[in-house]
Amino acid sequence: MERFVEQALLYDFYGELLTDNQKQLFEDVVLSDYSITEVAEEKGISRQGVHDQLKRTNKVLQGYEEKLHLVEKFLHIKDKVHQIHKVVEQKETLEKDKLVEKIEKISNEILEEL
Repeated sequence: MERFVEQALLYDFYGELLTDNQKQLFEDVVLSDYSITEVAEEKGISRQGVHDQLKRTNKVLQGYEEKLHLVEKFLHIKDKVHQIHKVVEQKETLEKDKLVEKIEKISNEILEEL
């Protein structure tokens, strides 16, 4: 997964668990694409300070994911929903019973993950 997408997903799921300072810094550097230099000047700290704080914030977000696996579950369920869409697109070529059977199988897999 692309690094930016991974960071954005982690922030979407766990951002509210960060301190206000961590949230602001992460949003500025990662989501708003400000440079570390710009953020350092705005906050009145060194570039190294911004870099270190960003690194720690990323570790915190990764730690939450390692413990809770919410992003992983979300991506698995998203994949299963795409599988259901593909099955439905085949409705013209599948018998109704086969269609229902495939959708039931995939939906049961989703429920097991929850």
